[in-house]
Amino acid sequence: MKLIIQIPCYNEEKTLPQTIIDLPKQIAGVDIVEYLIINDGSDDRTSEVARGLGVHHIISFKNNKGLAHGFMAGLDACLHLGADIIVNTDADNQYCGADIEKLIQPVLAGKADIVIGERPIDETAHFSSLKKKLQHVGSLVVRIASGTNIPDAPSGFRAYTREAALRMNVTNAYTYTLETIIQAGVGHMAITSVPIRTNPETRKSRLFKSMWGYVKRSASVIVRSYVMYRPLKVLGTTGIIIAFFGFLLSLRYLVILFTVGSAGHLQSLLLSVLLIMLGVQTFIAGVQADLISANRKILEDVQYRVRKMECNDDSRES
Repeated sequence: MKLIIQIPCYNEEKTLPQTIIDLPKQIAGVDIVEYLIINDGSDDRTSEVARGLGVHHIISFKNNKGLAHGFMAGLDACLHLGADIIVNTDADNQYCGADIEKLIQPVLAGKADIVIGERPIDETAHFSSLKKKLQHVGSLVVRIASGTNIPDAPSGFRAYTREAALRMNVTNAYTYTLETIIQAGVGHMAITSVPIRTNPETRKSRLFKSMWGYVKRSASVIVRSYVMYRPLKVLGTTGIIIAFFGFLLSLRYLVILFTVGSAGHLQSLLLSVLLIMLGVQTFIAGVQADLISANRKILEDVQYRVRKMECNDDSRES
């Protein structure tokens, strides 16, 4: 059983030493524990510091490509290196490395494919009251969208089985945390969470410049991901609602026509026709998007099979 702990990094030469020191070197039930750094275009000494700390594997990008890209590059590298379990953590030492043993227990017990670390949000001192509320609201929205029961959706402290990692895909360039939970829920993967501890803040988050900017981008990721996996439900329902309001307006026009006998209110009739046409077109767009989604599922299955063959061949060679 091989565990690889991956850490996406961007200019982390100051925080990386404490993060690496806190990581476990041995875990009961795991034969090999290795570390992998994704150096996302850092312009400091992140790679040199990682080598000096004895990090086993280092991936370096020439330019900063973003957290989501770094996460997926790490997963791909871990798979090619023969990882049976992949743990993702942050380079700012936000999470307690000792909790990795707790994080992977559901995986070792065969009860989960993905495990998310649940932070004590309400007890975290460096979280503002607004951030705590937004974290809870955002996680609730993701739970509804994904059909899962994950209380801390933005948490980056998570474990994946090899099988789950092979099926992961992230299409947005912003963050992997929300989209992967929605994908796991739609794909009926076994996903759960465990309570974890956090360390005091070492630096401000680089993922967003303002709280509302984070909310806007996160909401965009959630909506886009949900529509991508459930297009007919979203567009079909929207089309039916629009057409229904158009039908109500047409009924209003007919009631007035046959009771009052007036031929007026043509504006209502035109609006009703417009809404019905718009509703039908939206519904048709939902059907077309659903067909595209079906093709996407086929392509994802093909990608999974190709990725599995490539990674298995490379892991045997290594």
